[in-house]
Amino acid sequence: MSRSNFLIGLFKTIALLICAAFVLGPIIATVLGGFKSTGDLRVNPLGLPKVWETQFYLDLIVDPAFWRYMGNSLVISLSAVVLTLIVAAAAAYVFAQIRFFGSRFLLSYLLLGLVFPFATAILPLFITVRDLGLLDTYWAVILPQAAFGLSLAILLFKTFFDQLPKELFEAAYVEGCGYIRFFWRFTLPLSTPILATVGVFVFVQSWNNFLLPLIVLNSREVFTWPLGMMQFRGEYLTEWNRTLAFISLTLIPAIVFFLAAQRYIVAGLTGGAVKG
Repeated sequence: MSRSNFLIGLFKTIALLICAAFVLGPIIATVLGGFKSTGDLRVNPLGLPKVWETQFYLDLIVDPAFWRYMGNSLVISLSAVVLTLIVAAAAAYVFAQIRFFGSRFLLSYLLLGLVFPFATAILPLFITVRDLGLLDTYWAVILPQAAFGLSLAILLFKTFFDQLPKELFEAAYVEGCGYIRFFWRFTLPLSTPILATVGVFVFVQSWNNFLLPLIVLNSREVFTWPLGMMQFRGEYLTEWNRTLAFISLTLIPAIVFFLAAQRYIVAGLTGGAVKG
């Protein structure tokens, strides 16, 4: 190995370690903060605890309200994922396989959602949800989150579907396989990478959403974990160690979901990057 290649490899390693420190540093500090006493957290916010206090985590684990918040977030996030995947995959399949008048205009119209700020739609969204009688229900969060996630999902699905071999559909069509059957029997089984990629994006976005549940949810029985944390901090305003323990536990589902799908994510993002 030449000296230049060694230096390039060393530079890349150092750069990756720095990026990893920026990403993992706040997570590690948050987890450790949940094990510290109030005094230790004030004088030693980033180091290891002098005395490992497990009571803050144990109190949350046995708290029914915590599990209710987590369950609500899980139901909403998984429902948003399933709804987004079904609608976006079907729409993208139509744009990728069927040419009809106005298809490009309709696709461009749907992709405008990528540049449409969510905050600007809060007032009309609240009025619509209220008129539909969905306030203070799971659907008040699921439907808007799925709708706002469709633009990116359709773009990713459409790009991936465009790279699937056209000969495969032509052979299936000769054998009498229609569009719908081809979609369920061939397209979706071949689309595991992009399904996992879009699913992770939608899940993480839904899991961490604070503004929408704040607007449309009023009862603690249907609060998601971000709203639950707000109520928790209201009760323990000065006990940051309890708040950090709460945040640490809420990270687990998103991390597990990401790790389960990580081997498909790169393939899903790069599947439509190069044609041929």
